[in-house]
Amino acid sequence: MIAKSEAKNCQNCKKDFIVEPEDFDFYEKMKVPPPTFCPECRMKRRFAWRNEHNLYRRKDDLTGKEIFSGLPPAAPVKVYEKEYWISDAWNSLTYGRPYDFSRSFFEQFKELAYAVPWPSRSVQKTVNSDYLDQAGNIKNCYLCFSIDQSEDSSYVVRALEIRNSLDLLQSTNDELCYEGISLSGCYQAFFSEDCDNSIDIWFSKNLVGCNHCFGSANLRNAQYYFFNEKLSKEEYEKRFKELNLHSYQALTKVAVRAKNHILNFPVKYFNGLRAVDSTGEYLRNTKNVKKSFFIEEGQNIKYSQNVYGGSQDSYDHTIWGNDSSLIYESLTCGEQINNLKFCFDCWPSCRDLEYCISCRSSSNLFGCVGLQKKQYCIFNVQYSKEEYFALREKIIKQMAEMPYRNAKGITYSYGEFFPEEFSPFVYNETQLIDIYPLTKEEAIAKGYSWREPELKEYQTTILASNLPDVILQTPETILKELIQCETCKRAYRITQSEFDFLKKMGIPLPRSCFNCRLAVRFVKLNKPLYYHRQCICMNGGRVYKNANAHSHGEKPCPNEFETSYAPDCPEIIYCEQCYQAEVV
Repeated sequence: MIAKSEAKNCQNCKKDFIVEPEDFDFYEKMKVPPPTFCPECRMKRRFAWRNEHNLYRRKDDLTGKEIFSGLPPAAPVKVYEKEYWISDAWNSLTYGRPYDFSRSFFEQFKELAYAVPWPSRSVQKTVNSDYLDQAGNIKNCYLCFSIDQSEDSSYVVRALEIRNSLDLLQSTNDELCYEGISLSGCYQAFFSEDCDNSIDIWFSKNLVGCNHCFGSANLRNAQYYFFNEKLSKEEYEKRFKELNLHSYQALTKVAVRAKNHILNFPVKYFNGLRAVDSTGEYLRNTKNVKKSFFIEEGQNIKYSQNVYGGSQDSYDHTIWGNDSSLIYESLTCGEQINNLKFCFDCWPSCRDLEYCISCRSSSNLFGCVGLQKKQYCIFNVQYSKEEYFALREKIIKQMAEMPYRNAKGITYSYGEFFPEEFSPFVYNETQLIDIYPLTKEEAIAKGYSWREPELKEYQTTILASNLPDVILQTPETILKELIQCETCKRAYRITQSEFDFLKKMGIPLPRSCFNCRLAVRFVKLNKPLYYHRQCICMNGGRVYKNANAHSHGEKPCPNEFETSYAPDCPEIIYCEQCYQAEVV
C-alpha cells in the first residue's frame, strides 16, 4: 500500500506539520515510529545538547587538575581528561545497571548518563592544538571548533580543509582567507561571503571562479572588478592601493560602503552549488537533499544540518557525517557510522546504536554511555547476542506502555531524542542562542534554563580604540598586551600566528574579541529556518532594475519557493531563473 501524506500536530509548539510519503518510507526502513515533534522542534531539541564554540576551564573529576573542556564547570556530569578517558585505565562497564521495568526508560537513562564520566573534549588526531573542541585531524590550530582536516588556522568554526586562515565560519577548502562566511575553494579571500573557487577577493558576495575583485556581487569567472565595474589591471591596482586598507579607519569605512553596494544586487533564494533535486541552504555537491542546511557531498538526506563527507540516507542528522548512512535523530556522530538512532557524540566506526552517548567503535548498544569497542550492551551491562535482542524488544515495548512525561506534559517514548531538559548545557551555552538569540529574561520566559558563565576576569592593559591604526606600524610588543574588547569590554590577546598573518596580509588588528567577532558572523549567516516566499522580481520590495530580459517579461515573476531568507531581511530575493538572468 502506497503511503500518503499525513498531517500531525507537534507536541512541543502545537503547530501542524506534514509527514510525507518518502518520510514514512524512511521511518519504515529505520524501524521507528513517525515523529511527534515537527522538524524545527526536533532540530531545536538536538541543538539544546550542542555546545559548539565555548571552551571552559574546569576540574578533572578524577585528579582534580584544571583542564580545558567543552562541558562547563557547573554542568552536572563527571568529566575525565580526554587522554585518560580514551585509555584502558578505567572501565565504563563498571557503571552498568540492570533495566528496571517499573520505571521509564528516560528517567533511568538520565541517572546513568550523569553517573558515567564524559570525555573533556571531543577531539582526535590533533597536533599542537590544545585550545579547540569538536575537531579531528588538526595541526597547529587555535580556538577552532567543529573543524576537520585543517592546519595553521585560528578562530574557525564549522570548517573542513582550512589552511593558514583566520576568522572563518562555515567554510571548506580555503587557504589564506580572513573574515569569511561560507567560502569554498578560495585563496586569499577577505571579508567575503558565499564565494566559490575565487582568488584575491575583498568585501564581495556570490562570486564563482573570480579573481582580483573588490566590493562586488554576482560575478562569474570575472577579474578586475571594482564595485561591479570592470577595470583594467592597472586601474584596478591603482584604486585598490588608494583605499589604504592597512588603516583600520579606512578599512571600516570601505566595509560599510561595500555592504551598502552589495545590498543593491539580488541574491538567489538559496545558496547552493551542484545541488541536484535539493532544497535548503548552503548545499554543495548534493543529490536529493531536502530542507537541510550546510550539507557537503551528501545524498538522500532530509531535515539535517552541518553534515559532510559522503553521508547518505539519513534524516534529522545534525553535525558531522563523513561516510555515514542510515542516521536518524542524532547529534555529533560521524566517521564511518551506520544505523544510529537517537545518539549523541558517538564515533568512529559505530553501527546499530540506539540512545547512546559518547560511545566509540562499538555496535549493537542500547541506552549506553561511554563504552568503547563493545557490543551487545544495554545500560552498560554486557549480554549475549540472544539476550541483547530479546531485552531490547522488551524495553522498546515498555517505552510505549510507560513513557516519560516532563513538566510541560510532553510525552517521550521510543522514537524521540533525549529530552532537552536532560542536557548538561543551558540555553546560553548551546547552539540554540546562535540561531534563536534571546536575552536571559526572554529565554527564561520560554522555559529555558540560563547560567552565567564562570569566566576569569583579567586586567586589561590597553583599549582596543587605542591600538595602532596602521598594521605596518604595529610593533610586536602588542603580543604582551591585554586588549579591552570594544563590544563586551572583556580582555583578549593577539597571538603570534595571528599577528604574523595580519602583518603579512596588511590587515589591521581586530578591535573585538573572538566571541564578539563570531557573533557578528552568525548574524550575517542565514539560519536553518525556512519561509515560503515569492520572487521579488518586479513584485515590489527594494528597487532593482534588471539588466537583462526575463522569461516572465514585463510582468511580475510568479515563482514561489522555500527560502532561509526571512521576510524582513534586507536582501532582494530572486528565484533561480531571475537570478541567473542577472548574473554576469
